[in-house]
Amino acid sequence: MGRRRIEIAEVKDPNTKQVTFSKRRTGLFKKANELSVLCGAEIAIVMFSPGKKPFSYGHPSVDVVADKYLRKKRRSNVVRANVRENNASNEVGDRLSQELSIVQVHTEEEHKKATELDMREKEQEASQFSQNKELLQSSPVLQRMVEDYVDAVEVSECMLLLAKEAVIGIPHRPITKRRRRN
Repeated sequence: MGRRRIEIAEVKDPNTKQVTFSKRRTGLFKKANELSVLCGAEIAIVMFSPGKKPFSYGHPSVDVVADKYLRKKRRSNVVRANVRENNASNEVGDRLSQELSIVQVHTEEEHKKATELDMREKEQEASQFSQNKELLQSSPVLQRMVEDYVDAVEVSECMLLLAKEAVIGIPHRPITKRRRRN
């Protein structure tokens, strides 16, 4: 069937939107990688999925490119002809700085959540270990109790076999020899 043109419009279905985002994201990152390799460009891409998860790509890294962009020192011998361009680039720099700080806040929050989950997991492992240890320690005690019970049952069986008279209320019948009839 081949490739065909699609209309560029927002996708309404959330599942389709997520799938489209994932495919387009990998394509965009691939193109950015090719551009950086072919042209030697330094590239940084930061995007948020429909589920509000951050994704980034950078060559050599997002931090290096963002720092270079945000903290670039203006050379004194270069004169800007247009003041609007300077203001626009400052606005873009400010906006990117704000977005970067938002991404950093999200990253810190996720790091805190991960640390908390790790602590909970370690606590659960410790409690399971102590429970397993208690079971292991109680195992010999239970084993000994079962052995004692089995011994008591064996003793009771032997006592019943050795008794001359029935103990449980079964009447004692004298043993008589029966003759066979031919």
